[in-house]
Amino acid sequence: MRILGIESSSLVASAAIYEDGITMAEYTVDFKMTHSQTLLPMIDEMVKLVGIDLNTIDAIAVSGGPGSFTGLRIGSATAKGLGLALNKPLIHVPTLDATAYNLFGASGLICPIMDARRNQVYTGIYRFEREFETVMDQDAMDMGELIGKLNGMGERVIFLGDGVPVYEKQIAEKMTVPYDLAPAHVNRQRAASVAALGAVYFAEGKTETAMEHKPDYLRKSQAEREREGERREGKERLIFRKNNKNHIQRNQ
Repeated sequence: MRILGIESSSLVASAAIYEDGITMAEYTVDFKMTHSQTLLPMIDEMVKLVGIDLNTIDAIAVSGGPGSFTGLRIGSATAKGLGLALNKPLIHVPTLDATAYNLFGASGLICPIMDARRNQVYTGIYRFEREFETVMDQDAMDMGELIGKLNGMGERVIFLGDGVPVYEKQIAEKMTVPYDLAPAHVNRQRAASVAALGAVYFAEGKTETAMEHKPDYLRKSQAEREREGERREGKERLIFRKNNKNHIQRNQ
């Protein structure tokens, strides 16, 4: 089984080729470059280095969200374009599931957090017993609420993800159960984990066509929220003017 993995849900851009339990190649960049500049060249470079034909892959595993709206759209467009061109199925891998999969076999609770701003995080809770288990499905929530939930579960926690440096002080101040911060080589999203977990889903028949694939944003983008706020304000101004006009007419 040969899987191409694509990860672009955050600042990290990553691509990997997985085959029968081995990561043949992985190319990861965590720097301020747009994914539209990096993903396809990274994939092309990997293919050249390992000397394979992309037509020989069985499926394309893509990090399906949540995360950066722009990043997810670029990753989705890249995966869909390749899926259509190669006539290959896509595997939708939830971003936080794949991030937690970095710590395969770790004891205790695994809690990836992605900064969603305004004290909000994208998060999920996972553990490994005999197999990978989702304790809480990925969701958007307040960081304080997450810490309270983890404290209430009473187990050791490992945090990872780009939200850790943002909320590290809050974690240190409010966590009452033992916790650790994942080390650098496993604390960010990786296409190798997307591909490896994608291989599990592929074996279970969890695939979709390129046309069916849609990212999971979990919440509306900042621009969409701002537009909705402007529309609400506009409606409120119209109602105020109408009520004010009616009041003046009644008193004339």
